[in-house]
Amino acid sequence: MGWTLDHDLDRFTAAAGAHLRSRAVENSVLLTVVDTLRRRGANAYGAEPPVFGHWRPDGGGEVAAAVLQTPPHPPLVSAAPPDAAAALPAAWAAAVAAGRAGTPAGVRGEAAAARAFGDGWRAQTGDTVAVRRNTRFHRLAGLTPRESAPPGAARVAGPADRDLLWHWQQEFAVSVGGVLPGGRQAVDDAIAHGGRTLWELPDGQPVAMAGSTVPAAGAVRVVAVYTPQALRGRGYAGAVVAAVSRAALDAGASDVLLVTDLANPVSNALYEKLGYRPVRDALELDFLPREPEAATA
Repeated sequence: MGWTLDHDLDRFTAAAGAHLRSRAVENSVLLTVVDTLRRRGANAYGAEPPVFGHWRPDGGGEVAAAVLQTPPHPPLVSAAPPDAAAALPAAWAAAVAAGRAGTPAGVRGEAAAARAFGDGWRAQTGDTVAVRRNTRFHRLAGLTPRESAPPGAARVAGPADRDLLWHWQQEFAVSVGGVLPGGRQAVDDAIAHGGRTLWELPDGQPVAMAGSTVPAAGAVRVVAVYTPQALRGRGYAGAVVAAVSRAALDAGASDVLLVTDLANPVSNALYEKLGYRPVRDALELDFLPREPEAATA
């Protein structure tokens, strides 16, 4: 059977939904993107139509891998059997040639699958493949009480905080080397479901932010953890992440997850102290097209 790639969200969820939900922790980002597209429509992340793909072994059988892309963002791949991962670059190139997908500027997702996509794409195109970011998914094993908390308290952000959230979301995106998926609408969506929390000093000054996703198959992911540069090192990030984590548990989340940049040992140590434990590694790669050869006389 191999890979099926098209623009049909209903076909994708009918084929791959059970597979993604059966591994809700590992596939939390894919599930969140699918949920967002369901709620906000196909243009939630950009004007171009999303691309959806699923893989079945030759001879048929259950779906064992998935990929989706919400342009302009790169394809997002799940964990995949080695033969599925190896076949995806050629399948994607065929979809590009047929006008069913755009040329990817990179890939992201489960580390081994993303690396296989990058290796295959480089072999086909001659592009240079560069690592943008190595990340690690963590699951909350049990929230560890903090020995001490900074002054202030957590509060759920509301519409009056929209401009501040948008400003901090942009700074957060720059700090991780990307762009905010969905733009201002993503901020409005987060506010609507209570998905941004601020740590506020006793005088009312917001000093840190953390977000949470809409539950997907029972899993909630802590996102957009940000403290302005001048306010770091005072415990605000840890306090607001603990508050968001507790709120997710109290709301009935079966799993609370977060993603860290492996290049940031400070945040990794912080989340470990709060009770988060590693689940799997992920990888973000950039594809840099080969420079055309200079013409010779």
